[in-house]
Amino acid sequence: LADFTRGESDALRKAMGKKLRDKLDHMKPKFIEGGRKNGHDPKVLEKIWTDWEKFASYAFNKSHATCYSWVAYQTAYLKANYPSEYMAAVMSRSLSNITDITKLMDECKAMGIQTLGPDVNESNLKFTVNHDGDIRFGLGAVKGVGEAAVQSIMEEREKNGSFTGIFDFVQRVNLNACNKKNMECLALAGGFDSFPELKREQYFAVNSKGEVFLETLMRYGNRYQADKMAAVNSLFGGENVIDVATPEIPQGVERWSDLDRLNKERDLVGIYLSAHPLDEFAIVLDYVCNTRMTELEDKAALAGREITMGGIVTSVRRGISKNGNPYGIAKIEDYSGSTEIPFWGNDWVTYQGYLNEGTFLYIKARCQARQWRQDELELKITSMELLPDVKEDLVRKITIVIPLSVLNSALVTELATLTKDRPGNTELYFRVTDDADVNHISVDLISRPIKLSVGRDLITYLKDRPELGFHIN
Repeated sequence: LADFTRGESDALRKAMGKKLRDKLDHMKPKFIEGGRKNGHDPKVLEKIWTDWEKFASYAFNKSHATCYSWVAYQTAYLKANYPSEYMAAVMSRSLSNITDITKLMDECKAMGIQTLGPDVNESNLKFTVNHDGDIRFGLGAVKGVGEAAVQSIMEEREKNGSFTGIFDFVQRVNLNACNKKNMECLALAGGFDSFPELKREQYFAVNSKGEVFLETLMRYGNRYQADKMAAVNSLFGGENVIDVATPEIPQGVERWSDLDRLNKERDLVGIYLSAHPLDEFAIVLDYVCNTRMTELEDKAALAGREITMGGIVTSVRRGISKNGNPYGIAKIEDYSGSTEIPFWGNDWVTYQGYLNEGTFLYIKARCQARQWRQDELELKITSMELLPDVKEDLVRKITIVIPLSVLNSALVTELATLTKDRPGNTELYFRVTDDADVNHISVDLISRPIKLSVGRDLITYLKDRPELGFHIN
């Protein structure tokens, strides 16, 4: 249009792509003049240049935008019509990124889709959807379980059907491909939880010879498979000749604490799957605390607020500062995620007794300006208590709201079962409402209040019954 050289054309392209307005303004006279010399209408040239200026304010290739729109339409259609399959596919793409998987699991939960742990009878290498429409964790996402082990499990399952138990599993699976290390990781991650014979702890019970039961299982499986192969190759035998006694299951094994079991699971999968250590305190975290751990990053939004939060200490780094004072940095996690909170000087001296791995904390704090840098905000801890000690005091009252239309003897029985023999300090009240009445009449059932400890089973029950409501405090 204006006889620009190739270099000048490229400079114009860069100026538009990088929004360099000064450079664009500098090149405009040359464009207008060059275009007039070539016989183009000045009005048309001005229109072209104005379009280019608009493009430079937000440059986006039209063919690129078209492709994105098409992909967005396709993925939106899949998510709307095949939600479980779509989310399983997206999670499989993030198999090695547990942070992304955690976010996607939260999305699944919001969509009403369960994400179940690994299982040798249902899981494939990546995330899949089972018959109930729930997403099953991929065995490939378990640390220490290689692709060869997963393939051997899948091939045997496809060839001869699901495994009926742990003895059936070691009798059939290729124990060269699925070795002792793979078996350990599967047991700890919950891959064998669907088998009725053993709990996770029993796989690691030590016998009088100092051998864990998992080694006994592997030896039994190898012996069974060797005898089976020998029987098949025998001139006189058949598969029915195999006679290897199944090893005796260890009894009286001490049960792991919930925290130990979940930590072992998390070490291998990257997240808490079957439960969360904080579940017993969920009512405090969800209905008493006003701040989540992930919100601490945006200190400007917290300025001037009285902050209450709770969580579990997952790690602590200790050190000595340049001036010789001890300090600590605690990583604290709640349902939203985790954050690191530093404790310097006197704060470390005051609170270090609380800051140990596995400790459940209830924290009060405020966000304020730093003492020597007033333009910067810092989180100042004002008090710290153990969650088990203060839970009963924080949850003073729970009121269950029951519509008259659903009030029946079965509901009363269920609620009685959930609230019976649970001594605590939380007062339980009931409110019955009549939604059919235009005045929305409600009646508080007042008598001597029942005092109980509100556990996760009661809250889960109430959340699973959307027709019921409840209020805390």
